[in-house]
Amino acid sequence: MNLPPLAAIRVFEAAARHGNFTKAAEELGMTQAAVSYQIKLLEERVGSPLFLRLPRQVVLTEIGARLAPATTEAFEILRAAFATTRESADGILTIATIPTFAATWLVPRLGSFQMENPALAVRLKSGREMTDFVRQEADVGIRSGTKEWAGLVCHKLFQANFTPMLSPALAASIGGVKTPADLLKLPILDPSDPWWNIWFSLVGIEKPALRGDLRNRLGDQHLEGRAVLAGQGVGILTPFFFQPELQQGQLIQPFDIVGSSEHAYWLVYPEARRNVPKIRAFRDWMLGQLGEATV
Repeated sequence: MNLPPLAAIRVFEAAARHGNFTKAAEELGMTQAAVSYQIKLLEERVGSPLFLRLPRQVVLTEIGARLAPATTEAFEILRAAFATTRESADGILTIATIPTFAATWLVPRLGSFQMENPALAVRLKSGREMTDFVRQEADVGIRSGTKEWAGLVCHKLFQANFTPMLSPALAASIGGVKTPADLLKLPILDPSDPWWNIWFSLVGIEKPALRGDLRNRLGDQHLEGRAVLAGQGVGILTPFFFQPELQQGQLIQPFDIVGSSEHAYWLVYPEARRNVPKIRAFRDWMLGQLGEATV
């Protein structure tokens, strides 16, 4: 059988991925009626329904569910092919990363990557939202999560561990921090952070009376780290992100006891793009850097 029209296949792929004709129409810049028409054309060519039309949603039929992964993979291969041909013209690597990883680890080391890859320019996109490699322009991403993601190559970078940290001056203000209970004498920057209860439970203190405003939120760890460096209070932070400050004595990690989060940090990129040279170069460089780091 000859291939159905590419436009109809493209509409099917978007509708299957979203599970919604309206969202597919928004992505493709079409009307919902046009999406429905293209799906109908495709179903006529296939000779079987691809979606069950329910009152407020559409659901893939058995045949539709078999076709959906193959169409997504095919479009990813096409995107990768066109991206590869564009590389020689623009030579740009776009990295979508979460802010803390960018600020504390990636940016200070990017010079090393660019020295090894002088033909590549780097663009950083920093934000908390999870990158959609289908709809957004990005070659690789740094994500925080509890598991790997379907359709992506996922390299686990490190676990999101945590422990209290403070400035030497703040510790000296109470004659030093000798026991975990000493931390309860000091202001806590974000007392609503669930990591605090987990950590204090590890040291045998249940329901600690944390000093601080429960309404305070600093958001990203690198912002909380700046406040800790300024002596504003005690933060609960991931040691990996603050190795230089700890080694230089700007921050104190008073106890070796470290809590473990379910979250980890990952390097991710689409499976169909695993062999794109610029992605391969960045992956090899990053994993090499982390292999040399003390986590």
